[in-house]
Parts: sequence; structure tokens; C-alpha cells
Amino acid sequence: MGLNAIMTAIRRGTTNEERSLQVNEKGELLHAQGLPRYTEMARKGQGWQAMNTTALASLVVRPSTVANFTLFNNEPEGGPSYIIDRAFAFQLVSTAAAGYHSLWLCVHKKGLVSPTADITAIKGLSGKANYGGKAVCDTAMTVIDDGWFPFGPILGVEAVGVLPGGILEALIEGRIIVPPQCGVSTQVVGAVAGNTFTSGFAWYEEQLAIE
Repeated sequence: MGLNAIMTAIRRGTTNEERSLQVNEKGELLHAQGLPRYTEMARKGQGWQAMNTTALASLVVRPSTVANFTLFNNEPEGGPSYIIDRAFAFQLVSTAAAGYHSLWLCVHKKGLVSPTADITAIKGLSGKANYGGKAVCDTAMTVIDDGWFPFGPILGVEAVGVLPGGILEALIEGRIIVPPQCGVSTQVVGAVAGNTFTSGFAWYEEQLAIE
């Protein structure tokens, strides 16, 4: 015998305003996203981004213990985790030689020693003026090689000129989470020595139960 049920939901911002939920002929719940992706995360005011301001030379070997940019979650145990939305790098100077560059990321487990807060200009994704969290952003930090992996498409560099303009971007969209006392780093690897990059992350801070 089938079980009939009526499903309702309380509208956000109220305590008792109920709205009916709709299902199709198979009993599947119907829903539609009314706002663009990530709007809800940004609305909560916990979205932030930061990048280094000093361009560093890209590597011509696989990364090891020196990072271009490191984001460290300095929250105590039980504090919010950092949900990485995207990682990026900006090419400031290129040499007069054609080449390709790629963005690499390393997720660090607990054990990073005393990151230095080189970058304090952490900007909000929802118009917040001041950052009140415990993120530490370090440039050219000596890190533990917990495993580097390439992310995102490659960047081609022009053969003539030394002008800036190239951008590397990896859309992480939550596939990397940085729990308290852990970190994540960027590095740029290329075929041409002498090209310099700044890099950084955009992330959301959320209380999560990491299993």
C-alpha cells in the first residue's frame, strides 16, 4: 500500500510561512535554481580572495618545497574550513621567447611551520570592507612537499615582447577543502625561464565536519 504525504517548507526569513513543494508523476521533487551559481555562498558574506603582489619567476621543473603563494587556515581545531573556489595566476613579465605555462597546486596537511602574513589585503566577495577571519597568506614560502598536481588549462606566452597580460585559472569549485591548521599552495611551471607570475585563491569559509 502506498503512503501519501504532503510536503511543505518554511520560507527563509520567516518562522511559520509555509510553501508547498511540488513533485512529478514519479514522486520526484521538483526544484529550480532561481539565482546564479554561488550566489547563496556569497550572500552569507564568507567569500574572500587574495593574491600576492610581488611577481616570482616560474619554475622549469616540477615544484617541490617553494611555493609562489600559500593560503594557510590558522583557525583552531574545530574552526571553519576553507572551501576553495578558484586558483589563479597572472603573468607580469614574459621573456622574448614562446612557451607554455601551467598552474600547479599542493594541499598541505597539518605540519606547516609558522607562515608569515605577507599579504594582509584579503578582499570580500560580497562588499565586506574588513576581513575578520584567521587566514594567513604567505609569498614564496618554504613548504612541505605534500604532492603537487597541475590544475586548469595551459597558458601560451608570446614570442616577442615583455608585456604582462597572461592569466592562468583553475576552477576548483569545492574540490579542495582546507581544514584548520592545513594549507594550500600555488606554483607556476613553464618551458621558459624568466617569466614572472603573481597568484592567489578565492575561497569560502564554512563550518564543516571533515571525515
